[in-house]
Amino acid sequence: MKQILQFFRREAVLCIAGALAVGSAFAVPPSGAYLDYIDFRVLILLLCLMLTVAGIRQTGAFTALCQGLLRRVHSVRMVGLLLVLLCFFLSMLLTNDVTLVTLVPFTLLLLEGIPRQDADRITIRLLVLETAAANLGSMLTPMGNPQNLYLYNRYGFSMGTFLSAIAPYSVLSLALLAGSCLLFLPVQPIAPPRAQSRIQSPGRLGAYCLLFGVNLLTVLRILNPWILLGVICIALLLLDRSLFRKADYSLLLTFVFFFIFVGNMGNIPALSGALQRLLQGRELLTAVLASQVISNVPAAILLSGLSEDGRALLIGTNLGGLGTLIASMASLITYKLYAATPGSQPKRYMGVFTLCNLAYLAALLLLYAFI
Repeated sequence: MKQILQFFRREAVLCIAGALAVGSAFAVPPSGAYLDYIDFRVLILLLCLMLTVAGIRQTGAFTALCQGLLRRVHSVRMVGLLLVLLCFFLSMLLTNDVTLVTLVPFTLLLLEGIPRQDADRITIRLLVLETAAANLGSMLTPMGNPQNLYLYNRYGFSMGTFLSAIAPYSVLSLALLAGSCLLFLPVQPIAPPRAQSRIQSPGRLGAYCLLFGVNLLTVLRILNPWILLGVICIALLLLDRSLFRKADYSLLLTFVFFFIFVGNMGNIPALSGALQRLLQGRELLTAVLASQVISNVPAAILLSGLSEDGRALLIGTNLGGLGTLIASMASLITYKLYAATPGSQPKRYMGVFTLCNLAYLAALLLLYAFI
């Protein structure tokens, strides 16, 4: 029983999605039509991106890049600004969760040299800013986070349409993050990284970068996703089979469950019609609010089955990643890593995190009201 409860806490979104899918099957009995619900293109792209980025990360390229850059700055404020900018821009390509998994442990290690009386305050502020940067930077590209990839495919956005919808919010986000670093991080000396990591296998890094390019061609609809899957599988069998264990298969299964639930809801005309009328004209606000409770990835999948206003849902689910700790599941990565450190102050972290996220959310919603 204890193991079941632990699994539910660890995979709460997966369990909820599974329960919704099973519950909806009582109203719409399983059939071959269920296969039509599932967007295999999105699943393939998610899987291949996760595998490719895991390969790049395993070469040590990201850590080597960070350490090389950080040797050029020597104050907490400038180090913090550099790390926040790295989170913002790397998340556009690596996804927000991979960026945080890579940079947060490095940040905690780097800040060990700060005097104890200042360390807690600086660490919490910097980690909160890095988390916001990863969530806000990732919204500018289709591969930056799962809901973007799904909505990009679901509504058939062109890259130009996608960028025109999100770019204003990205520009303001970058300004807010940079200003926050200059305002809230102190001018205080900090020791550079003690050891310099090296790229473990330049040849493999080159191969993984080529595979990332193949992923990008598929995102842009130049290459068939099934060809991508074949190329990635063959390449990893030759390069490193252990990478197949690095993918987040629970996220893929969560997508499948939500596809089934949304598909079944669409086959109950009275229910879907009522929900569509309720949502009409309120897509963005509904997406923001729903993200606070169930996180922005499930919100994107559920609401996309009820509305054809993809632009509003795209903006709403990305802005909705700000707010509560579960609004973007990537935010939990930073919280768990910080909470596991000796002397951490989780309650204080939650307070700073919530205040910062709500302030950014308010600013971005104000921009939406003016555009």
